[in-house]
Amino acid sequence: MVEETANGTELVPESTARITDWQRFRKLFFQRKLVVVGLAIVLFFVIVAIFGPLVAPYDPYVPDVKNILAKPSLTHLLGTDVLGRDTLSRLIYGARTALTVGIITITIGTSIGIVLGLIAGYFGGAISTVIMRFMDVLLSFPMLLLALIIASLLGGGIHNVIIALSISTIGPYSRIVNGQTISIKENDYIMAARTMGSSTIRIIFRHILLNIIPTIIVLVTMQLGTLILAEAGLSFLGIGIKPPGAAWGSMINDGYKYLLSSPVLSFAPGVCIMLVVFGFMMVGDGLRDALDPRLRGTL
Repeated sequence: MVEETANGTELVPESTARITDWQRFRKLFFQRKLVVVGLAIVLFFVIVAIFGPLVAPYDPYVPDVKNILAKPSLTHLLGTDVLGRDTLSRLIYGARTALTVGIITITIGTSIGIVLGLIAGYFGGAISTVIMRFMDVLLSFPMLLLALIIASLLGGGIHNVIIALSISTIGPYSRIVNGQTISIKENDYIMAARTMGSSTIRIIFRHILLNIIPTIIVLVTMQLGTLILAEAGLSFLGIGIKPPGAAWGSMINDGYKYLLSSPVLSFAPGVCIMLVVFGFMMVGDGLRDALDPRLRGTL
């Protein structure tokens, strides 16, 4: 509807209300069905991991020699393993192990990588050279291979696995944050903050880091699936979670010898790994689309 003012000037009111950032994010994030499916999968495994002791039908660590390699039944929905332990219960506790390792690892690796990347990018010079050449050394190894080497030197166990995976994830974060910092610190508002007397710490964490957070969130979400897959690989090779700890990788390793007689022992944890990795990848992809500044004008 067109309105006319007293002097004859026509005014065209806005046809739609202004879309908030949250509305824009929500629409971009939930508009793809695969992202919604991925989010549902992630939430399902998170809930299972949190309430594992309440939903697990049996103690996953207590063997039962009377039910060794039992077939799936109403008593044991997914059967039992070579020691008679309930496979479903071990899958549930394996979800706790996978998510615990993934979250702790990503927290440590991300924190160290962000700090090193910010320092290298902001100060530059010799500091940047030393830090980034060390990151180049880390990045010269594939993540799983580097984690395998470190875990082999440290030994098995959940603590050593977390240390190994944390070190192997520092490089990508440091490299990305360094590049973003170099680009952002040349903006006019950074120069204005320096002119107004803002401290270096305030500039780095208030003005630079806040602008990098969307990129970090996307990378963290996508890499969580990769870390869970890496932890499963280490456990499969026997240098990850030590027995009798429940880990999907070690469950695959224990069950592949019985693929013909009890295929569920390997297939069940393999499907869990596949679903979790798929879920985190889809959520990360959705976050990338929703947080990408280039898409902000599409709604």
